[in-house]
Amino acid sequence: MNISDPIADMLTRVRNASRARHTEVVVPASRTKREIARILKDEGFIADVAEEQAGPGRVLKLQLRYVDGKVPVVSGLKRVSKPGLRVYAAKTDIPRVLGGLGIVIVSTSQGIMTGAQARKAQLGGEVLAFVW
Repeated sequence: MNISDPIADMLTRVRNASRARHTEVVVPASRTKREIARILKDEGFIADVAEEQAGPGRVLKLQLRYVDGKVPVVSGLKRVSKPGLRVYAAKTDIPRVLGGLGIVIVSTSQGIMTGAQARKAQLGGEVLAFVW
């Protein structure tokens, strides 16, 4: 199956799995998805990330987190920059999500990082997603 936007596919799988109260979600692995999963783990949105061999390719297994075992920690995910419309932000124009309660994931020349890390490093780049 050919996917035109693999990052949006990953975010949709996480969103659907958290709404369905699944404990884990499996996504095909890539370097970009691995970095996004690392950021989600570091920021506390998911519990754990594991990479495994599955057939000819590798997959990422993301362990989802829930508050009191009921309410998903990830309440929203939004893909911002899409293949049909790329969205870039200068170092001074990196958006804030819900007044700082969420995170923005930015692809910079120094790698994929959160908006706060990009502001601190004074880097702009492509705004990949909002997570809250």
